[in-house]
Amino acid sequence: MNFLSIFVLIPLLMLAALWAARGIKAIRGVMVAGASALLAASIILTFLYLEERHAGNTAEMLFRADTLWYAPLHIAYSVGVDGISVAMLLLSSIIVFTGTFASWRLQPLTKEYFLWFTLLSLGVFGFFISVDLFTMFMFYEIALIPMYLLIGVWGSGRKEYAAMKLTLMLMGGSAFLLIGILGIFSGSGATTMNILEIAQLHNIPFEQQCIWFPLTFLGFGVLGALFPFHTWSPDGHASAPTAVSMLHAGVLMKLGGYGCFRIAMFLLPEAAQELAWIFLILTGISVVYGAFSACVQTDLKYINAYSSVSHCGLVLFAILMLNRTAATGAILQMLSHGLMTALFFALIGMIYGRTHTRDVRQLSGLMKVMPFLSVCYVIAGLANLGLPGLSGFVAEMTIFVGSFQNADVFHRTLTVLACSSIVITAVYILRLVGKILYGTCTDKHHLELTDATWDERVAVICLIVCVAGLGLAPFWVSRMIGESVIPVVSQLMP
Repeated sequence: MNFLSIFVLIPLLMLAALWAARGIKAIRGVMVAGASALLAASIILTFLYLEERHAGNTAEMLFRADTLWYAPLHIAYSVGVDGISVAMLLLSSIIVFTGTFASWRLQPLTKEYFLWFTLLSLGVFGFFISVDLFTMFMFYEIALIPMYLLIGVWGSGRKEYAAMKLTLMLMGGSAFLLIGILGIFSGSGATTMNILEIAQLHNIPFEQQCIWFPLTFLGFGVLGALFPFHTWSPDGHASAPTAVSMLHAGVLMKLGGYGCFRIAMFLLPEAAQELAWIFLILTGISVVYGAFSACVQTDLKYINAYSSVSHCGLVLFAILMLNRTAATGAILQMLSHGLMTALFFALIGMIYGRTHTRDVRQLSGLMKVMPFLSVCYVIAGLANLGLPGLSGFVAEMTIFVGSFQNADVFHRTLTVLACSSIVITAVYILRLVGKILYGTCTDKHHLELTDATWDERVAVICLIVCVAGLGLAPFWVSRMIGESVIPVVSQLMP
């Protein structure tokens, strides 16, 4: 069996074991064992990939496997990874592992919750290892479908409205995406849906590319919170349970940026060069608008949700700059944002579980009663505003340096405007930290609150170590990613 298939097999085994499990201890045991196995597999894969590259293996995708599923439609189970895929698999396994502990005490319907959570994880892992258009789209849909129930059943607030809005908008994006994928396959004249083989043929007419590129980019861009299709994101995040918000913002939204880069930009390069300016304007709006919107929110989850719109906008913004440095920064931003937004949502969920409010106006002086969670919240905030030594600084600096390499007035003006989001982010993060953590505790009931439990500490510490690790030692990750963006960027350079 191909090693990459482990990332599909483990979630399938977890689903079977969860279905047979009886009792909360057995359910937790299955989830911890499965999440740990996925994390171990992703770490092993990272080392194997680095060894292959060090040994001089220059193949575009490693650990390839192809099994024909349905010959009449040229559908195959085709898997393979490059440095970008390996980084996304490592991120996904970290979020699933920490999300398991963040959901440790979830009630009710614990088994059903973890079944849908695992199915969502299955779709994510399958998407990142796929190199076949149909297989990738199939796993993409598997990742989206569980979100409706996870939010609608286990969420809070206007959960039914948020779940329906999210599902309808993402399914609308999927419709665009399906049309784009079918157009790419038919226009290429290929006898397979393998992405690498379609890219090698490089014979999709320019007129067709200009049709399929907007559809494909929009299809994935909806999930990447592209303006003006971002409105599902704040409501969905605000209503989702803690671990679902972690996985959704930390990993699921990365499917959008990954798909834009891997399919829209790679397979339709001429149209990307011609039409990139349109989407650059939209992503620039996402970056600045998301940051300004976060400034005026009073709900902790809405603040982080709009912050995610801004930071995910930076991913698409960098991809559209059509150069290697910016593209490397985009992938680093996916990793950085995935880790720090998962940390934020985990901490918000823990604070809400104790105070029963997410309203900033009702929170103050938490540093005195829950010092561990408060210090962790400060670290997450500093990572979000781009403090050197943490992951946010490395990713954003790489993006802005790469974006400024385009010497024309249009690109540099947009880059300067996007840079303004750093200042805006600092404003709302520092105001937020000062308001809820310091000062006098105005609610006497908050004085009786407890600090983090052991399971919460496991989740939070793991994420903080990763955020600091990426910020202090980014070179091996950026080198691995930088090598893998070359095949795509080489086609995009004018």
